[in-house]
Amino acid sequence: MDPHQQEILEIFTRTKALQQGHFVLRSGLHSGHYFQCAQVCQRLDAVERLAELLLAKLKAQGIQFTTVLAPAMGGLVIGQEIARQARARFIFAEKENNALVLRRGFTLTPGEKVLVAEDVVTRGGRVLECLEIIRQAGGASQAIAMLVDRSAGVARFEVPAVSLLELSFPTYPADAIPEALAKIPVSKPGS
Repeated sequence: MDPHQQEILEIFTRTKALQQGHFVLRSGLHSGHYFQCAQVCQRLDAVERLAELLLAKLKAQGIQFTTVLAPAMGGLVIGQEIARQARARFIFAEKENNALVLRRGFTLTPGEKVLVAEDVVTRGGRVLECLEIIRQAGGASQAIAMLVDRSAGVARFEVPAVSLLELSFPTYPADAIPEALAKIPVSKPGS
């Protein structure tokens, strides 16, 4: 593990963002590990450093953007900090009738270069919804920036995806939970 990966993992561990137990993820899958990024996001010094590291990875790949779009709730804090450091505009999508939409007067213009920012991606559903919002508005999706990719390579997007940490813990459908995990009281911490 390179020094930046170690630093990132230490930040998540120190802030108690990386948790162990029995969790039902937003995707409905069960896991013995959970990334509660809200824990790291309450430490703005940690958020500032994570955004700095993520922006460095984006710049190394030549990714440029003028706007950051984040799905509420998970992507809000990191998305805003990425936008602040990049001097970009920040907007967010939120649920309405169980689908992400732009509200509060947020709009995108045709050709606007947009980065999607998310905290943790397991299946990538909210990221896909954001990409669709950008497409429908005529914007130009540039990339996805995420703190943690826990998809084990399953989440694929039409634009580059950049993550700070790629950790894949096993996930299980509700009807296939291992006995040892099933013995632990279940928690649904939310995203």
